[in-house]
Amino acid sequence: MDRYNDDLGESENPISVHGPALPLPDDDEALVARSTIHAAIPEGLFRLNELECLYEDDSETLWTYMAPRGRPSFTPPMLGDFENWQKYIGQGFGPGRVPLKFLVLGSRSPGVFCFGGDLALFQRLIQDEDRDGLVRYGHRCCAILYRNLHALEKPTLTIGLVEGAALGGGFEALLSFDYLIADRDATFGLPEVLFGLFPGMGAHALLSRKLGTAMAERIIQSNDTYTAQQMYDLGIVHHLAEPGEGLAVCREFIKRATRRHAGLVAERKAMRTAAPLTLDELNRITELWADAALQLRDQDLKVMNRLANAQRKLARAA
Repeated sequence: MDRYNDDLGESENPISVHGPALPLPDDDEALVARSTIHAAIPEGLFRLNELECLYEDDSETLWTYMAPRGRPSFTPPMLGDFENWQKYIGQGFGPGRVPLKFLVLGSRSPGVFCFGGDLALFQRLIQDEDRDGLVRYGHRCCAILYRNLHALEKPTLTIGLVEGAALGGGFEALLSFDYLIADRDATFGLPEVLFGLFPGMGAHALLSRKLGTAMAERIIQSNDTYTAQQMYDLGIVHHLAEPGEGLAVCREFIKRATRRHAGLVAERKAMRTAAPLTLDELNRITELWADAALQLRDQDLKVMNRLANAQRKLARAA
């Protein structure tokens, strides 16, 4: 297992939801300076409906957890929160503002990172033959993914913390992060082939760049469920954690990465330069996805409906 040798444990660094973290420095000037920095964080960042944000001073990390009101999927309200999340980060963080070295995304849903696309919405749009609605949804997802892929144009490292199932669009979203840390019991998969579709918001573009087209096709077309270990062996997951230790491993990764942060940020930029991806490419693929969705048969929609119902039951149980 890929683990560090240092002892793991609870961080001594306090986390603040808003304003300076405690304990405050004794020096008055330091207190004023710290308060001024935190005043730059847009308050709306901490008032999102389905995203829970916490800023940690000492590590200069913004921890974000998806906390969906319903199914743990990318519903329109969740997408709206992600759009605002990225907007507020753009306004409040970066050089000359609040420092942000690490941006972490996890999930509060027990056993689930994210189920991906809003299957119930897809069914309605397909039945209404609403191509524009499907394309709008896909373009929103692609824009969020593209901005994350480029770390919101900030000297920041992005980390996906996976402590459950990452399916469909949930898996696709994770491919846009610089680093993935996953519990050993986390799972990954692209189930769209079950109902005659393909993942339309990033899987082809990102997996083919990371693994080559042959392996990307195998994963996309197989409907197999992959373990965290398998994803680690492929190079998609970067660090493994024992169940329940994902946060501790993430903290340790941040601690070690801080020492060479500038070099790692530059390396990620170099990788994006070597394998460039445009928003137009993502959008064109999602338009192909929308056209394919409108060709689904009734039996395909029934399979999609069964999957959506199963997700709802899991969400209620959790």
